[in-house]
Amino acid sequence: MKDKNVLVVGMARSGIAAAKLLSERGAHVRISDIKTKDQFTDGLRELERPGIEWRLGEKSETLLDGMDLLVISPGVPIDKPVVIKAKEMGIPVIGELELAYRMSQGSVVAITGTNGKTTTTTLMGEIFKNMGKRTFVVGNIGYPYSAVAAQTQPDDVVVAEVSSFQLETIDTFHPTISAILNITEDHLIRHGTMEAYIALKARIFENQHEDDTVVLNYDDPIVRGLEKEPLCNVIYFSRTQVPPCGAYVKDEEIVFRWDGVDKAICPAAEVYIPGPHNLENALAATAMAMAAGVPAAVIRHTLRTFKGVEHRIEFVREIDGVRFINDSKGTNVDSTIKAVDTMKTDTVLIAGGSDKHTSFEPLCKAIVQSKIRHVVLIGDTAPQLERQLKEAGFESIEHAGYDFQKAIDMAFRRAECGWNVLLSPACASFDMFTDYEHRGREFKRIVGEMSKQSR
Repeated sequence: MKDKNVLVVGMARSGIAAAKLLSERGAHVRISDIKTKDQFTDGLRELERPGIEWRLGEKSETLLDGMDLLVISPGVPIDKPVVIKAKEMGIPVIGELELAYRMSQGSVVAITGTNGKTTTTTLMGEIFKNMGKRTFVVGNIGYPYSAVAAQTQPDDVVVAEVSSFQLETIDTFHPTISAILNITEDHLIRHGTMEAYIALKARIFENQHEDDTVVLNYDDPIVRGLEKEPLCNVIYFSRTQVPPCGAYVKDEEIVFRWDGVDKAICPAAEVYIPGPHNLENALAATAMAMAAGVPAAVIRHTLRTFKGVEHRIEFVREIDGVRFINDSKGTNVDSTIKAVDTMKTDTVLIAGGSDKHTSFEPLCKAIVQSKIRHVVLIGDTAPQLERQLKEAGFESIEHAGYDFQKAIDMAFRRAECGWNVLLSPACASFDMFTDYEHRGREFKRIVGEMSKQSR
């Protein structure tokens, strides 16, 4: 990249990390974002250095002249004018993930799927660390790959959570081990069709070869339907069936099957993180770790001690016998269904947010059959959620509009001693918050400041 002219579009975390990495490698970097400099906080301060040209608030498609490369952040769709024009001009277009991969060393373990990515990625990182490997956990998890690419060495492991947005712009990205955890309806407002979304998820293994491994969910018909496509080894994980090879549950024990021989890993009941969905995450991690040659004892220890990730069915506090649970990372229907299914006592659910153009019908049916006793609705999707809840036969509903404090107060007043208050919106957060992390932090802040008198 030395002396190359590179336009970086999108100055969120990934774009900032990409621009910094390029600058450190000797590139002449031009940064672009729809926001002006005045609209940013201190996040861009580290890019105030020689060799980085600021062109914020301008149309990025007007900034391509003289560029050797265009790097786009995951939030920039590939149908944007800047991408189309760059291709017309013969300028290569890659994403931040691809850039970081090209500039890093070590082996890559990559995980995608609609749900469970962050938990499984974090769990895999802990497994490798407990094995004694120097490990970097990066990607869609909230820590850009580009932020660590320059630090990596040949013996390191990079565990990357990879989204469909990132897979749109890969070229040479090549994990030695990959996994597709599940595929359910999500992000159709960007990708258009389920077929396009599935095809993007499948790109995770497109550069893998015969010495590599992809782990597929044997219980997910869409994921299992991809099994003929990879050119690499295919193994599975399953919570409910017996796959030909891979990780599954046998006599209440997680086992790994290879060449018809089962190796016991850990009693399923000893997996620390709760719920059937987390058992699936543990199975996926077990299959990946065994494929990577991690000793079973290391996997067993990690499954018994790993406590989960922030914003994913995270216990926050108990007040007057009511447990508050932060599942702000429940940003789609399937993820919230998993959270709802995990609730073993009566629960008030806070749901709603910005619209992803997906149906809430499966969630509403699940709520009727679950421990959810009352729902407080927020955000843009509240009217749609109310309509579909009532169509499913669920009537105990309140609206809090766009007032998050009010929603939490409503839920607390409705909850009785021994109940849960669960924030699991089934929606993105952009109608009220900057991202799901902001929403989760606000939930924890408000709950942390509450008292019994709030009832």
